[in-house]
Amino acid sequence: MTDAPTTETDPNPVHAFIAQTVAEHPVVLFMKGTPDTPRCGFSGLVVQVLDHLSVPFVGVDVLQDEALRDGIKSFSDWPTIPQLYVKGEFVGGADIVKEMFQSGELKALIDEKGVAGPA
Repeated sequence: MTDAPTTETDPNPVHAFIAQTVAEHPVVLFMKGTPDTPRCGFSGLVVQVLDHLSVPFVGVDVLQDEALRDGIKSFSDWPTIPQLYVKGEFVGGADIVKEMFQSGELKALIDEKGVAGPA
């Protein structure tokens, strides 16, 4: 078995779902709750940052499925939720997103990847 979690032939159906989701949507937030009703402060923080930057994104509620909640952690090799992906690339969790937002790095990444929302 390889360490590469994002292969199309990954036998783990949860990893396959995650890989397909991040491939189909430019910005994906795996979070607790939904963008309209976050169920933890860290998820709410990332939603606020993305909304502030007018970034269209898809929120995936990991609380709906225990296998998904565990699977996203092993997929990214990151222990916490929320997890932000931009153009298939794992960006980080709430602390990293907050730091990147405050430094301007997140807006630069969003612009560089061409996923900024309407002006």
